[in-house]
Amino acid sequence: MKNIKLTPKKKKQLNMYVRLAIQILFFLLFPSTFTSAFNGVKYIFTQIGLGSSVALNSFLAVLIALCVYTIVFGRFFCGYACAFGTMGDLLHKLYLFICKKMKKKPFKLNDKLSKVLSYLKYVVLLFIVIMYFLAYSSYLQGKSPWDVFSMIVSFNFRFDGYTVGIITLAVIMVGMFFIKRFFCRFLCPMGAVFSLLPSLPFTAVTRKRENCIKGCKACKNICPANIDIPERGKWSVSGECFQCGECISVCPKQNTGVSEKVRGNEIWYVLLRAVILLVVLYFIGV
Repeated sequence: MKNIKLTPKKKKQLNMYVRLAIQILFFLLFPSTFTSAFNGVKYIFTQIGLGSSVALNSFLAVLIALCVYTIVFGRFFCGYACAFGTMGDLLHKLYLFICKKMKKKPFKLNDKLSKVLSYLKYVVLLFIVIMYFLAYSSYLQGKSPWDVFSMIVSFNFRFDGYTVGIITLAVIMVGMFFIKRFFCRFLCPMGAVFSLLPSLPFTAVTRKRENCIKGCKACKNICPANIDIPERGKWSVSGECFQCGECISVCPKQNTGVSEKVRGNEIWYVLLRAVILLVVLYFIGV
């Protein structure tokens, strides 16, 4: 396929518009995918805790499908298709817009603190798993922020008993407003699941360090997960990478990218993964 040759600025704009269009599409068509997948996790540990067999149901089908997809294509779902992540991106863009208008420097979390906080999502996952394993799920009723979010996007405003969930969602939204991908990086239990999965090497974003401009940190500064892009040829795939492609589009020397077969055709690769995910979610009936 013929490469799309664009200036770095136009490439960045095109990547932004394509990603925004895909995010809006998935937000409108599949807003409950995140909740369905995590219900699959909760179902597994509830059944194990009860000593019952785990049978395939709709929630488990969504979880399996997304896990297999993530192993093959990396955390593309997180970067492009998760309604919660999309909401966070839009909130943070609003914050950046306000900062630009007010000519103020956006808040940036300390790198060391970010790394420490990134482990919180595993604590959240472990806590929820233990609660369901011990059959204490009733104590979590009304406290789930993603359940409240799912109710909102489905225009179900019956919030009786969800006071804690509403407050938690409000706190998360404030965090996402000020910190890019706040929930995804620090609190998301499904993000914890996905980050633990192996990913095939061709999904890794790499660079040739010798071609980088000395002192340039454009890719790391724009990365929502604050990842240091690995050297080309090492093919190490970080479980924290959201596959958003921002590091690729921002590189002044167009030095970052995925495999050689994809490099230069990143937009087509994004569209291909989006179409495959659309088909997968459609056929499993999300």
